Amino acid sequence: MRRKSLGVVAVTALGAIGLLTLPASPASAKSAYESAYGFDRTWNAGLRLVRVDLGFKVTEKDDANGYLLFDYKSPESGQRPVPGSMEFIKGKDGQVRVVVQIAQMPGYHEQVLVDSLSRKLRNEYGDPPKKPPTPAAPKDAGADGDTP
Repeated sequence: MRRKSLGVVAVTALGAIGLLTLPASPASAKSAYESAYGFDRTWNAGLRLVRVDLGFKVTEKDDANGYLLFDYKSPESGQRPVPGSMEFIKGKDGQVRVVVQIAQMPGYHEQVLVDSLSRKLRNEYGDPPKKPPTPAAPKDAGADGDTP
């Protein structure tokens, strides 16, 4: 009986050690912003924000596919650059969804970039364009077309 309990303890201990030594997975947080300014204005503002305003090195950009890769620097990272990305997804009615990811940093870093982009668009282009009103659906005339 004693051998059996020692075996169970040994297996449990090895399992616990195995769990402790597994590599930690990187954070997969991301922040997003819905822009009503259209793709061209949003893309240009995002690129200028990253490169000019914040002074980050742009490592890759592709406006046709809507993404921007950059080296993000923060006092929290010891000024060591970490990879960041900004994705621009065209939506309906001229809307653009901007997704910012900086996987090696806490999520609030991404939110700061999203908020900065929103503020930059509003400062440079004013209030976002209003959506055109959607046409009202025609009233149903009934099954036989008669109205009461």
